[in-house]
Amino acid sequence: MRPLLEDHALSLRSSRVALRRCYPVVNGTTHRAEPTHVRKDAHGLSLEYALPEGRFGLEARVEGDRCRVSYRLEGSPADLVLDSFGLHFARLEGVRAALRQGYHSWDGAEYVDLEAIPQPRTGYALTQLLPREGPGSAVLGFERHDRFQHRFTLAPDGLTVETLWDRKAPGPGGRCASETLLAFAHAGVEAALREWARAVAQAADPPPRRPPEPITGWCSWYNLYGSISEENLLEHLRGVGEVARREGLPMRVFQIDDGFTPEMGDWLEVRPQFPRGMKPLLDDVRAAGFVPGLWIAPFVVGNRSRLYRLHPDWVVRDRQTGGPLVQMRFYGEFRWHKRSEEYYVLDATHPEALEHLRQVLRTWRREWGCAYFKTDFMFFGMEHGPDRALHHTPGLTRVEIWRTVARMIRQEIGEALWVGCGAPLWPSVGLVDGIRTGRDVGAEWPPDARERLHGLALRNFGNHLLWEADPDCVLLRERFHHLSPLEQESLTRFAAMMGGVMLTSDALDELSPARLELWRQCLEAAPGGCRFPLLGTGDPVLVQVRGNPAHGAAVFLFNPTDEPAPRRYPLADLGLEPPLFALDPAKGPPGQGPLEELTLELPPHQGTLLFLSRERLEHVPERLP
Repeated sequence: MRPLLEDHALSLRSSRVALRRCYPVVNGTTHRAEPTHVRKDAHGLSLEYALPEGRFGLEARVEGDRCRVSYRLEGSPADLVLDSFGLHFARLEGVRAALRQGYHSWDGAEYVDLEAIPQPRTGYALTQLLPREGPGSAVLGFERHDRFQHRFTLAPDGLTVETLWDRKAPGPGGRCASETLLAFAHAGVEAALREWARAVAQAADPPPRRPPEPITGWCSWYNLYGSISEENLLEHLRGVGEVARREGLPMRVFQIDDGFTPEMGDWLEVRPQFPRGMKPLLDDVRAAGFVPGLWIAPFVVGNRSRLYRLHPDWVVRDRQTGGPLVQMRFYGEFRWHKRSEEYYVLDATHPEALEHLRQVLRTWRREWGCAYFKTDFMFFGMEHGPDRALHHTPGLTRVEIWRTVARMIRQEIGEALWVGCGAPLWPSVGLVDGIRTGRDVGAEWPPDARERLHGLALRNFGNHLLWEADPDCVLLRERFHHLSPLEQESLTRFAAMMGGVMLTSDALDELSPARLELWRQCLEAAPGGCRFPLLGTGDPVLVQVRGNPAHGAAVFLFNPTDEPAPRRYPLADLGLEPPLFALDPAKGPPGQGPLEELTLELPPHQGTLLFLSRERLEHVPERLP
């Protein structure tokens, strides 16, 4: 995008969209002021504003096909309390929809029509503008995510981009400076998001981790939930081990989920259902040929925990009440298989609290032998800034506090595998191996299936670039759920097409040969990934493509809606060069010639898998390309 000076303000323009009338924003207040100084040269623009909060500087520099935007505030009054500052673009022209990207695993993603939304929508880290006319997109996204949370507010009256400064002390010279905001136009939609991900990866310190082998295996949660014991876990371990060896299934991890500790926060205590403690059980897992894994929620502290009883000063306080900041409440029947009614946030700025958590992880890794860590509810540590939360040690941003814990975790677990769940997506880069990119799966068709599945599609661009994407466990069992067989198979194939982290919770020795074959295909697909060529078109049908016709391609078309979906997709629109032969595994070898387009009607909640090739396929390929 190109920076321009229009109406005494910065504008960013591409051939199809424009962001006009840029004004400074400090602590949520937009200053519709004219700049006091403007400097233009061949590489961009610099503007300065005289605000009550200090001198606000704005720069937009062109480097190649990208515009690098940054802003700063300096010379502020001594009594200024700075929570946030940034930019407001008062007019967006030629924009059909904009991306709202949530900041953690369960905070979804979607494209929103700015003119149709009844109230502003808040996203984080980046946005993507889809043009009203023509293909392609424009991306505005920050380059680094290890110091600040970045907020994007989408509204009918424009776009506001803010750095959450969180009352951090100014830098040298009293300067508060933003990270670099990248702005660029691109001919594609998912490809544009992937280009932003590459920029984030390049700026990350440490760089993104890539495990040498796919993260695959078994997790106890969706079969046993909190009702785990040494006895039933060993029973599942025997079943998983026997079937994996017999079928040659590439399963690496056997992970014990929540349920072995009595309360959130008491991570070194074990319930009576584990009479030998956790180390002998993890030894058994390792002896069975699996990487032993455990679940932990590092930031979560239950009000009935021993930790809170002994150290009530180790939790974050609520600035309004002075008491512990309550992040989650369970006053009714369900209490998470524990006694606590309230859940607080461990104050990682308290040296003793951080050291305690370090000792927990050190014990799990070095004494118990845990080699796979699933850390849950990680957003607890980054949900609030100092306007709401009181920490033991002030002066750090919410991201800096979160990264202090995350760096400590990586330091203590070494090269053990780590998957973050309920975790901030972008500050995790370089520290986790994998990350959950959506909400929990369930035992029934989710009422918000379209939103959930499209949210997963909108994070697919980071898979294998920033982390291994974890769409959550696939449900393989043939009873004890409310899904139809075709719904279940479609959800499983959707996950398999995406690749990345691939886990199930089901008892493998209870599965039919057909379900074991489906699981084998999922595991073998884990190293690869797919693209969503129709992302951003507004089509509720999800179209995934893997491979290419020269070496074999697969297309999965998934209708998550409650209505039949008749569709016609020219192959060229899917990034595939026609003509091609198509083979539907459910129907056998095709009787027709090569195709220029795919024409089909998709039933509700169902998907169709097609293999495509330049040559006629007589047999169904054994694996996804």
